[in-house]
Amino acid sequence: MQVYYLEIVTDQVDSVCSAYNAANNIEWSEPITELGNARTAKMQGGGLVGVRSPMHETELPVVRPYWLVDNIESALAAAVKAGAELAHPPLEIPEYGTFAIYIQGGIHHGLWQL
Repeated sequence: MQVYYLEIVTDQVDSVCSAYNAANNIEWSEPITELGNARTAKMQGGGLVGVRSPMHETELPVVRPYWLVDNIESALAAAVKAGAELAHPPLEIPEYGTFAIYIQGGIHHGLWQL
């Protein structure tokens, strides 16, 4: 299994990015519109970590790993069959891939297909 995108939603984007930078000497991008205005950095071994503000008033802080999968539709169907609740259906983000979100055991999980 590989985490392709690690999403961190917080109302303290600058301080989270500063702390990660101090610990790991990370270079952060400017906000990327397609990723909810997340500031991103490359992860060793591939993929990105993104730190962004909540996109609406009811979105709570969360850390959500998006697992890289070969077939997002079948992976999502398997999760739902196992009792997961669909939170966001597959959506393509041009130049980045397709993502989906489900909730299982009170935890947000993401899937990512390139």
